[in-house]
Amino acid sequence: MQQSKKKILVVEDDPAICRGLCDVLAFNGFEPRGVEDGKEGLETALACQYDLIILDVMLPSLDGFSICRELRRQRPGQAIVMLTAKGAEEDVVAGFKAGADDYVAKPFSLRELMVRVEAVLRRAGKSQPHEPIVFKDLDFDPATLKACSKAKITDLTRREMDILAYLFRHKDRIVSRRELLAEVWHYGDADIETRTVDIHIQKLRKKLSDLAPDTQVILTIRGEGYRLAEDAEPVA
Repeated sequence: MQQSKKKILVVEDDPAICRGLCDVLAFNGFEPRGVEDGKEGLETALACQYDLIILDVMLPSLDGFSICRELRRQRPGQAIVMLTAKGAEEDVVAGFKAGADDYVAKPFSLRELMVRVEAVLRRAGKSQPHEPIVFKDLDFDPATLKACSKAKITDLTRREMDILAYLFRHKDRIVSRRELLAEVWHYGDADIETRTVDIHIQKLRKKLSDLAPDTQVILTIRGEGYRLAEDAEPVA
């Protein structure tokens, strides 16, 4: 019995890019649909079930960040990849804050696009661990995405919690960026050039620093990767 094709919605206002993305996705075995307006894109996304939505940032009538936030509110499990301008790190950070699973910077290669699309789709169907994590004076609850200190509580994204959970499971060693891309992001090609890990670690550190200023949690081992801090290590 033939497996049904995964449906992908492309919301991109440039007609040439929109058609090109749909052609590439169709060639790779997906069932794409293109929409060139933001408001129409949100309505289309909510009217049907799509396995993945690819969102441009700058769109007429409604921007990609607003669409992403509304999709996250109504469909928390929706897989979303955002398209950003080359080098616009503020767009990348804003996209992750809005709830995007990953991003592709324009101009992008077809290999880069498909690596990210396939990784997000692989991850979307996987169940997430819900065992609580206790580290130093902090409690992390993967089920509710809450991080707690003695006096404060903060919300984490699913990806931030997954990073913490993976580092915690391997707290006796250094975890490389490549390993995180393969095991947390589920990239089939973990050698692809991306700052996704760095941006997520930076955001996560900021949240944990605000939550517990005197507690060191994640260390960067230059040239090697990341690991959880030992009890004896002071805050940098």
